[in-house]
Amino acid sequence: MPNPRERREQLEHLMVSEHGVLADNSRGRAIQEAPDEVRTCFQRDIDRITHSKSFRRLKHKTQVFLQPEGDHYRTRLTHTLEVTRIARTISRALMLNEDLTEAIGLGHDLGHTPFGHAGERALNDICSVGFRHYEQSLRVVDRLEKSGKGLNLCVETRMGILNHTVGAADDTLEATVVRLSDRVAYINHDVDDAIRAGILTAGDIPEDVCVKLGERHSTRIDSIIRDIIENSTEGGIRMSAEMAEAVGLFHDFLFERVYRNPKAKGEEAKVSNILGSIWEYYIKNPVKLPDDYRRIADEEGIERAVCDYVSGMTDDYAVYQFSNIFIPAAWQVK
Repeated sequence: MPNPRERREQLEHLMVSEHGVLADNSRGRAIQEAPDEVRTCFQRDIDRITHSKSFRRLKHKTQVFLQPEGDHYRTRLTHTLEVTRIARTISRALMLNEDLTEAIGLGHDLGHTPFGHAGERALNDICSVGFRHYEQSLRVVDRLEKSGKGLNLCVETRMGILNHTVGAADDTLEATVVRLSDRVAYINHDVDDAIRAGILTAGDIPEDVCVKLGERHSTRIDSIIRDIIENSTEGGIRMSAEMAEAVGLFHDFLFERVYRNPKAKGEEAKVSNILGSIWEYYIKNPVKLPDDYRRIADEEGIERAVCDYVSGMTDDYAVYQFSNIFIPAAWQVK
């Protein structure tokens, strides 16, 4: 009698279209493992990611606004969850592999820096080989998690994580869905947060965007999702030309009014100083690094180790480290 995993794999042959990835056709893992009796290989990837330290740290990493006052602003974790839900909805409608889609969605930003893209820019300027969060996300699951053992994820999950920003010619359709869903999520929730912060009002959103996508947050997301589903045929994932134009207009509006807004981004100049100072300190004092990162320094060089350590910090931990290293502690005369 087939076990639960085998039954699920049999169901996938009925539920997943010819354009999706079947779990029992996965290209496998770098280190071969015996199959689990209950979970498919992609379900195991989901569990490994959600139980990882890097996933838990996402709740304390900035999405757009640094140190916002309020409980309802997005973090890198809530962004990840919104991306994943959008991607699963699309994958289900298109009869793709929902588990693979979820694994890629949950893992796509594991390598993001503290302080959002301001932190990424800071590390890119500091590190001699540059820094790109999507490459770091792959490094997190391959090299850094589990004290250097990595998560040993499936090839399809790993490549979806790596290519979630720029894409690749051999992407699975599940990876393409996550890449589109990433943009759908952030342009909508970043506007929502900007309105909450008083950077924008609902009336500032361009009329063409409101006409084509809708005036409410949920309506806009629903419009884009439906358009992707209706226009993704013949094994391709795409928006209609009209929707792509509207989404592009929405994206450009965000860059002009939010991502480059001095009021929204006024504190970001401090990020380079915080991360740059921490970076310089550990470059000069490698013995101060935690044990796992000292091993990386021995094997791959001090710059690689410091990059891994700093990029993995949460916002609060980076501020704590900066304060602990560079600000004198209070003391009292007894």
